[in-house]
Amino acid sequence: MTPLPSRWALLIAAALLTACATPRPTGAPPGAVSVSWSDPAQFAEARDNHRDTPAAREAWLSALARHLAERAAAVLPADEKLDVRITDVKRAGGFEPWRGPQADNLRVVRDIYPPRITLEFKQLAADGRVLKEGRRELRDAGFLMRPAMYPSDPLNHEKQLLDDWVRKEFSRSALQ
Repeated sequence: MTPLPSRWALLIAAALLTACATPRPTGAPPGAVSVSWSDPAQFAEARDNHRDTPAAREAWLSALARHLAERAAAVLPADEKLDVRITDVKRAGGFEPWRGPQADNLRVVRDIYPPRITLEFKQLAADGRVLKEGRRELRDAGFLMRPAMYPSDPLNHEKQLLDDWVRKEFSRSALQ
């Protein structure tokens, strides 16, 4: 016979798997949002962080782009499209070389190093006409004062910044 704690663990695991497998309703289909970026080697993050390889930059930038596409697709009406081009990123935190060689690869996250993302976007109707377009410089000086939405994610602060922008820019009240 299985001990009681194991049964509870199995029930919790089954509930989590069911919740993860259940599709969430979304607005626009995933292909309706395209996210591209300019040369990441020219981003503020690349200038300040010489430790990242080009492959590492592509990896975290791809993760941000996927996140943005998923979030935007969930709030866009099904017949609209969104094109986003990320033109600059400065991730939360910074490197403090004066702390010595043992801290050389350590990103220190403090309120003086807020996340920043600059992007250009164009929201298109089904017939191709432009509903909204512009350039936004996203900043969150109070990023450490908020609860972490993605606590184990190294891109936690940047993803929250994108979530805020999507919510503010594309909510129903913002479109009217």
